[in-house]
Amino acid sequence: MDKKQIGVLGQKLSYNPSKDIPSGIVVFLVALPLCLGIALASGAPLISGLISGMIGGIVVGLMSRSHTSVSGPAASLSAVVLVAIQLLGSFQVFLLALLIGGLIQIILGLLKAGRIADYIPTNIIKGLLAAIGLILVFSQLPYALGVELDKSRLLNYSQDVFTGLQERILLVITSMEPGAILLSLISLGIMIFWDKTPLKHLKLFPPSLFVVILGVVLNQLFKIFIPSLFLDGVHLVNIPEISHFGSLFTFPDFTAINDRKVWTYAFTIAIIGSIATLLNLEATDNLDPHKRRSPPNQELVAQGIGNTLSGLLGGIPITSVIVRSSVNIEAGAESKLSTLIHGLLLMVSVLFLSNIINLIPLASLAAILLLVGYKLTSFHIIRQMYKKGWVQFLPFAVTVIAILITDVLLGVMIGSAVSVFFLLRSNFHNPYYIEATNPTNKNKTVRLELSNEVSFLNKPAIKSTLWNLPKGTKVIIDASFSSYIEPDILEIFEDYKHTFAKENNIEFNIIGLGDNYSPKKIIKIDRKNSQDRNDLKSPQKILDFLTEGNKRYIDGDLVSRRFQNKKLKDFIKDAPLAVVVNCIDMREPLNMLMNTGIGDLIPLKVAANILDTHLIETIEISCRKQHAKLILIMGNTPNKLIAASLKNIVASPNAPESTLLAPSLKAKIFEPKDISLDNLEEWSDRLVRWNLEYSKALILASNPYLNSEIKKGNIGLCSALFNRQTGRIEFSTLHMHESLSNNNSLN
Repeated sequence: MDKKQIGVLGQKLSYNPSKDIPSGIVVFLVALPLCLGIALASGAPLISGLISGMIGGIVVGLMSRSHTSVSGPAASLSAVVLVAIQLLGSFQVFLLALLIGGLIQIILGLLKAGRIADYIPTNIIKGLLAAIGLILVFSQLPYALGVELDKSRLLNYSQDVFTGLQERILLVITSMEPGAILLSLISLGIMIFWDKTPLKHLKLFPPSLFVVILGVVLNQLFKIFIPSLFLDGVHLVNIPEISHFGSLFTFPDFTAINDRKVWTYAFTIAIIGSIATLLNLEATDNLDPHKRRSPPNQELVAQGIGNTLSGLLGGIPITSVIVRSSVNIEAGAESKLSTLIHGLLLMVSVLFLSNIINLIPLASLAAILLLVGYKLTSFHIIRQMYKKGWVQFLPFAVTVIAILITDVLLGVMIGSAVSVFFLLRSNFHNPYYIEATNPTNKNKTVRLELSNEVSFLNKPAIKSTLWNLPKGTKVIIDASFSSYIEPDILEIFEDYKHTFAKENNIEFNIIGLGDNYSPKKIIKIDRKNSQDRNDLKSPQKILDFLTEGNKRYIDGDLVSRRFQNKKLKDFIKDAPLAVVVNCIDMREPLNMLMNTGIGDLIPLKVAANILDTHLIETIEISCRKQHAKLILIMGNTPNKLIAASLKNIVASPNAPESTLLAPSLKAKIFEPKDISLDNLEEWSDRLVRWNLEYSKALILASNPYLNSEIKKGNIGLCSALFNRQTGRIEFSTLHMHESLSNNNSLN
């Protein structure tokens, strides 16, 4: 069948009957014994579980905007309900607490409290799913083996699964039913190999529905042909008979409205039920093959309406239930139509079909849940989480173990606590990037570059670092890349500056701190630049700054220069320090090699460092218009371009000379006969150095403006040679004026 759309409470619901109807039937078959079991675990009338199942399927199904989530009696609240009924004195008074709890949930939904679901870590959700999978396996094994245990229909997912484990093992060994084991094996085999058999063409019958029908047929055949395998009594589904429709409902006792305990349990049900719903909703969305997202606030409103109605008519608390939801998805459901069908079938079965439903062997249902449980907690999922590292795996494992030992809610809280611990630990180590901008211990400068967001969680790490700095240190706090800084952190900086820093001769500065960070502008912190640019006005000081920057590069003490577009203009508003001309053979970043900031250098490139009139005019503009104070002609060794030109001379002596070698050949620095493969590298390095001096002299000889400014000392001119093997840059002294003819001395 094609997909269709119908209107549901103002929404358009896309549904696929060929998948949704069979899925709804399967969920109904699984939900039926769960409703009865959870009611029994809660100490409530069995019919209350069925009422909650009907309301969860029909009412919550209509109100919810989740496509695959199925709601029903809440196993995670069964212990709370059991104690509440005892302490409140009657089931009717408890219904009043449930009704009020539902109203509180509606209010929580309207207040947008459902957003808390977005903050639940994925590893906790996967831990919840894995734990539910294990609980399914543990709880369904007795039914799959036909073992009669006390409260054998109690599928309570909030109890410790290890309670009475030894007794259960003994009972399992002595009380197995061959008929149940046979039905379970047949059912598991059919579902596992379904896609590899012709049965996969039965589109209207998903494997889970098929095995339920097959289980009924086989059990009736056992009765006729193999009586020893026939299952009856406690091994079959059992729902109570309803004499008339009115006998379904029990109403709350409104006379207890002023009882404080009623309100206490109302809030307890609302809070625990809401958290359980949000957890299950998130887990269900993760299982959805289409990865559709369910609005959590709408879900809280829907659950609140469902619980209000459940309290009014005699039900027990309702939440989104991962067991039903995972079965629903596994059966192939595409929309909430399957949820509605499951609710309607629960109502019809209670009123009219109890005799037929009671023929279903529990072993067939157990086989369905065993397979669902295995898929939720498969070895593949565990291995996948383990490969993500301990930070992800440990909260996952703790969540699984804690849920098994305690209950769903407490287990998730314990797992979340472990996850928060790793978060705090991560924040402790990553609130900033620290570097020493002076490699010597004397007058050491320490820069703390703050991360994007700095919260109160970072206080211990920052305080530990600042208060352990030695006397005489210069501290620079760089907040240039921070979008938010907690006021508590600013108070730490202020306290440090006026106490510890002052007492220990520590110079404390902060840069990049916007006015919006200061809470009500009460705290005022100095915003000095880490390098006072007023000190970099002369060519010699700029040269010293670049020399020191290269030393820091070699020592690994780099100043971080992370690119951030929105603040880029703040970095380039000052005049550049130098214009650097280097060879196109050199591709290493100048800012890193000399540890400068964004916009500090104007890079120009030319082959073999041989300048021409156009490039010299560009240098003039850089100095005249952009106010660069230093001209740096920078070569590199080895230089592949010059080496290749020299090698070509050796290979082809009669070939036209390279333009890269023309100036040095004209100046008779070398002759072609001088070059051989043995001295190729030596001559390449000599010519790199000669080209640097040649270009400096050419600047002085061809550009009157630059010549004049260099003579006056307003602009500096020097050369530098970058050694690729060591990373070191060899800077020359500043040159005021030189004659081009002196360059012959290089030979």
